[in-house]
Amino acid sequence: MILELLAFIIGLVYGYVKPGKEKRWELFKKGIMYGIILGIIFGIIGFFVGGPLLFAATTIGMFIEVVFLVIIFIAGTFIGDLLEVAIKK
Repeated sequence: MILELLAFIIGLVYGYVKPGKEKRWELFKKGIMYGIILGIIFGIIGFFVGGPLLFAATTIGMFIEVVFLVIIFIAGTFIGDLLEVAIKK
């Protein structure tokens, strides 16, 4: 719960501070790429610790978690953009 709240708050601040509309599709594609990379890294660590089953579970789980956090971050940037327009008028 803390990571999700932190991702949302960081997205909110990012959307408010960065002028103009954010390119949410680009943010999502970067998040997917980071999710794949982190999933593979933690999956390899899991492979050496627990074998092939832990490798698969860790890789898939890490990818899903990073994508979920990116979606929450993007929602925060959307609200940050709305606040930027409302407050700076």
